Amino acid sequence: MEWNKEKLEGYAPNELETKWYDFWEREGYFHEAPDPAKEPFSIVMPPPNVTGQLHMGHALDNTLQDILVRFKRMAGYNVAWIPGTDHAGIATQVKVEEQLAKEEGKTRYDIGRDEFLKRVWAWKEQYGGRIEKQVRRLGSSCDWSRKRFTMDDTCARAVREVFVSLYERGLIYQGQRITNWCPHCNTALSDIEVDHSDEQGHLWYVNYPVVGEDCYVTIATTRPETIMGDTAVAVNPQDPRFAGMIGKRVVIPLVHRKVEIIADEYVDPEFGTGAVKITPAHDPNDFEMGQRHHLEAVMIMNLDGTMNSAAGKKYDGMTREECRKAVVADLQELGLLDHVEELNHAVGHCSRCKTIVEPFSTKQWFVKMKPLTTAALDAVKDGKTEFVPDRFSKTYNHWLEDVHDWCISRQLWWGHQIPAWYCADCGETSVSREDLTECPHCHSKHITQDPDVLDTWFSSALWPFSTMGWPDRTADIEQFFPTSVLVTGYDIIFFWVARMMFMTCEFMKEIPFRHVFIHGLVRDSQGRKMSKSLGNGIDPLGVCEEYGADALRFTLVTGNTPGNDMRFYMERVEANRNFANKIWNAAKFVIMNLDDYDAGFIPETDDFTLADRWILSTFNDTVRKVTEKLDSFELGDAADAVYNYIWNSFCDWYIELAKQRLYKPDDKDSRKTVQYVLIYVLTHTLELLHPFMPFVTEHLWQHLPHEGKSIIVAPWPQVRAEWDFSAAAATMNTLMEAIKNIRNMRAEANVPMGKRAPITLVPADDVMAVTLRRYENYFFTLAFADGVNLLTPADEKPENAVVAVVPGIEIYLQLKDLIDVEKETARVRKEQEKMTKEIERLVKKLSNQGFLAKAPADVVDKEKEKLAGYRERLQALTQRMETLEKL
Repeated sequence: MEWNKEKLEGYAPNELETKWYDFWEREGYFHEAPDPAKEPFSIVMPPPNVTGQLHMGHALDNTLQDILVRFKRMAGYNVAWIPGTDHAGIATQVKVEEQLAKEEGKTRYDIGRDEFLKRVWAWKEQYGGRIEKQVRRLGSSCDWSRKRFTMDDTCARAVREVFVSLYERGLIYQGQRITNWCPHCNTALSDIEVDHSDEQGHLWYVNYPVVGEDCYVTIATTRPETIMGDTAVAVNPQDPRFAGMIGKRVVIPLVHRKVEIIADEYVDPEFGTGAVKITPAHDPNDFEMGQRHHLEAVMIMNLDGTMNSAAGKKYDGMTREECRKAVVADLQELGLLDHVEELNHAVGHCSRCKTIVEPFSTKQWFVKMKPLTTAALDAVKDGKTEFVPDRFSKTYNHWLEDVHDWCISRQLWWGHQIPAWYCADCGETSVSREDLTECPHCHSKHITQDPDVLDTWFSSALWPFSTMGWPDRTADIEQFFPTSVLVTGYDIIFFWVARMMFMTCEFMKEIPFRHVFIHGLVRDSQGRKMSKSLGNGIDPLGVCEEYGADALRFTLVTGNTPGNDMRFYMERVEANRNFANKIWNAAKFVIMNLDDYDAGFIPETDDFTLADRWILSTFNDTVRKVTEKLDSFELGDAADAVYNYIWNSFCDWYIELAKQRLYKPDDKDSRKTVQYVLIYVLTHTLELLHPFMPFVTEHLWQHLPHEGKSIIVAPWPQVRAEWDFSAAAATMNTLMEAIKNIRNMRAEANVPMGKRAPITLVPADDVMAVTLRRYENYFFTLAFADGVNLLTPADEKPENAVVAVVPGIEIYLQLKDLIDVEKETARVRKEQEKMTKEIERLVKKLSNQGFLAKAPADVVDKEKEKLAGYRERLQALTQRMETLEKL
């Protein structure tokens, strides 16, 4: 038995949090070698961008992972939590390009690819560790010796192996297809790199002359600048308005191209006029229609978003915006612009530079998805991988069942360069696991590697196994794969989770994780998504500096239910710092009473008082509940259980009852017993709390008698069957309920805290009478009694007393001598009048239709909350007045 006997000073979270994280890392507690004799528990950390800054989403995700990891480590599992960062292709390249332009006035093309990549690696070395330090500050106990980077040698080897293997099986191909294109970044984008926002726009109705007839087909478009790329007009085959038009031709305005009116089920008869222009090279849906009907795809834009010669001489070189204005003006002049309507519609923007994304038909590399989805779908269907909550499996299934081929090439320099080489002499394309210096087909030296890089999601899709050293069959893979759980937000189920599933099922012939634990978003106090544009983001590190990481972590987990968004209130962070301080003061009290502590003393069961039996039995219940909730990923409920036990049971009740025994030096056995119970309960409760609030629990645990070197590797508390004192706990709960009622009656009457009063108790039977007589000292200690009078149900009850009833007991409290009835009556009446006026004012305000129409919804809701609170308060005051009138 050992403990730090230095004096426990005041609670200062910043100092102790840094101290203990350094201690854990220095002692190697985050690392465990593979041990086949132990059950494994493993997590791969969703890799934050190497360019990243810790935000509340990261803080929540890391906190949830760390809670599970610390719990399993203490529970005796062989634990591996593998951290890492993502190279974040476009985000990192943009950062370095901005730096290059600012400091040297140059572009990447000015310095060339090799030199630019040297700059990016240098930038990564300088700034890439920032996010890791921030994750450490939060208390994440991941194994930094296993950390991975999506472009380190291990991951790069895995990426090359997967690409070549898929290519050899015909599952990767090159083709001309529509992709999201950023004209500013000059690259294709993944869906997650496109932010859609509603914008006010227009719907232009344009007349297309029918060839050989004196009539028009009117189409509606949000993008008149693409008219010059039209190669068909489409209608729904079931639309009776166009039954006689299918097969006829119309003239495309401005370019005078004659195209056919085609029929396709995709066309929505309810949109616009029911006839739509088809521009295969500039719209993904039109592209698919063009493939079905063998339409020509005419590119009328350059890759920088300007118009090219195919758009017509007049528009050549214009920006998209300039061209739109010119086209609309020209259509109006030609009398072909029928009318214009206002329209609010979603517009895609590049998530990095905010430029409007252009759908472009370009030559890219793709993964054939359909052959890869079967095993991934079956894994969830068969229950091998379970989503928590299960409802998110529908999102997963829907995406995989309706998946399209995945564009994996990016026109960037930073990333995994595609391992394909083109021969200038024989024209062959060669894909290779090793870098090529000559063409494998004709041995020509005139070969060049494809300049494109792979989508960042390609490398992160391999994360569950590339991080463990695949394609080698490593000891980590043997022990820790498949991983136990993936913790992630619901917003990237199909961007990342699904990709990891099908890649892992394909290459490991096994699922990547047994559970997918989905959490929601952290929103601001008004329920809005945190964003730079709104300016409502909260820096987790700033919160840590002000209140401590423990308080932030506990705020993020309490009240959090799997899959649901949560609102973030600074008031809750402050309250949780106060909770940490409450634990601190409780520990300080216990430590102050350990001068004569006998570490070898173990009390007999008969030595335990009712309060001892109750706190030990309740601790058993808490251990059972916390363990069950953690095992079922209900982390918020687990945290609440620990909180309620510490604050309500241990601090508010047991410590108060323990004081009278600690302060009786003549009863040494009783003092020894209560010391034993205090230390047992407090040290093991700190162990229960440790996964949630690791820093304060380690510090206090070290200052209490304990076994072992650190709480981080202390055994997880167990339920002790011999301490199942359920009958005693039930008795204690009845007494506590009676005492709470007395406290409430005193509080409602504004009785001063130090003022004691006689209490009359009427037990329902003889058993309860014996119990009350035996434990009447609890009423002196906790209910401020200066006397306890026991009556039988037949006895005459006190007059002019406030009455409360709990199961088995009637309680009578005489207040007349404790308060100035006249003065209290006047105070209550005055507050009644005030509440009545406030209620009348709010009822009038909320009946005002002008106020309801103009005021924001949150303002109206606050006023309604006030009204409900005032009415509740008035009801309490009325009841209070009725009590006073009886005195």
